[in-house]
Amino acid sequence: MSGILYGVGVGPGDPELLTLKALRILRESDVIAIPSETKEACAAYRIALGACPELERKELLPVPMPMTKDPSALERSHEAAASAIAEQLEQGRQVAFVTLGDPTVYSTYLYIHRKIAGMGYETAIVSGIPSFCAAAARLNQGLVEQAQPLHILPGTYHSASGDAITALRGTKVLMKTGKNMASVRRSILESGQEAVLVKNCGMPGEAVYHGAGNFPDNPGYYSLIIVKE
Repeated sequence: MSGILYGVGVGPGDPELLTLKALRILRESDVIAIPSETKEACAAYRIALGACPELERKELLPVPMPMTKDPSALERSHEAAASAIAEQLEQGRQVAFVTLGDPTVYSTYLYIHRKIAGMGYETAIVSGIPSFCAAAARLNQGLVEQAQPLHILPGTYHSASGDAITALRGTKVLMKTGKNMASVRRSILESGQEAVLVKNCGMPGEAVYHGAGNFPDNPGYYSLIIVKE
C-alpha cells in the first residue's frame, strides 16, 4: 500500500502558531521533506522544530527548490522532488512536506502536490496560518471589514504595479516585495494610500515600518506590505 504525501503549512514564523493538526501529522510522518539543501537553511523546518523537537529524530528528505523564474529550471526541480518523494511513497511511507505559511498561498509545494497526485498517489493539505493574517495580528488590527475586499498580490510580478495598487479597492497585501521595493514603494507613495511593511513576522529580526517612505531598500525575502485606502 502506498504512503500519503502531506503538504504541511507551518505558519509564518512563530512556532506557537503551528496548528495541532500540523503537529500531529509531523509526529506521525516517517519522512520530512524540506525545500532546501539542508535543515539549517530551511526556515520551514526551523519553525516546525520549535514546536516539534521530535523532528530531530526523523528522516529528512531534502528537495531543493531554486529561487528562479526560469520555467525549465523550475520544472527540473519539481520533477526531481516529485520523483524522490514518490520513491518514499512506494515504500508505504508517510511524507510530510513542510512549507511556510499556508500551502495554498503562493507555495512551491503546490507544484509537487499536483505532480504526486497526477502520479496516482494520495495527497492531503494541512492548512497553516498565512503570513498576512499573522502580520495583521502583529499590528493589532484587522485586514478588512464589512464589504471591503481583500487582494493578495505577489510583489515580484506585474500585478503589484502602480496601476493595480491604485485601481483595486479595499486592502492590498503585497507579498515577497523585496526585489521590487523601489517601484512598489514609489507606486504606494504616488497613490497616497496608507501602508505598513512587516519584515520577518514571528521570526528573529522582526521589524515593522509605517509609511512607504520609511520602507527599507532591501527588507528581505520574508517581508510583506499591507496597503489600505
